[in-house]
Amino acid sequence: MASSDTVVSIGAFCFGVTVGYIAYRALVRTERSAVSDLTTVVSAVGGAAVTGLFRPQQGDAFGWYSIGLLSGMAVFFVLFLLMNGKAATATFMGAPEPRRDRTDTTHDGTPGPPDGRPRR
Repeated sequence: MASSDTVVSIGAFCFGVTVGYIAYRALVRTERSAVSDLTTVVSAVGGAAVTGLFRPQQGDAFGWYSIGLLSGMAVFFVLFLLMNGKAATATFMGAPEPRRDRTDTTHDGTPGPPDGRPRR
């Protein structure tokens, strides 16, 4: 098993990535943010605090909690991608709809570039 300092360091990095990403999604990437969106961030932080309450002499509990938190988020993303496909995952992740401008249709109005170039 890895040393306690290594686990805590890796865990701190994983925790920062996870909480930062969740806060970013809740506050920036959504059109309507609500206080309930911050509940997710508070839950993650609260879970980390609980690891300090139980067996505080084992400092690596926070590290393992954080590694598991990021791993779980990554597994969810991969499973969602496998079960729903790229297009649904992109929509779920908040990707903007493809932009259609006038050069993106043919003369009869059907989608497709008129000069045969691939769409962006």
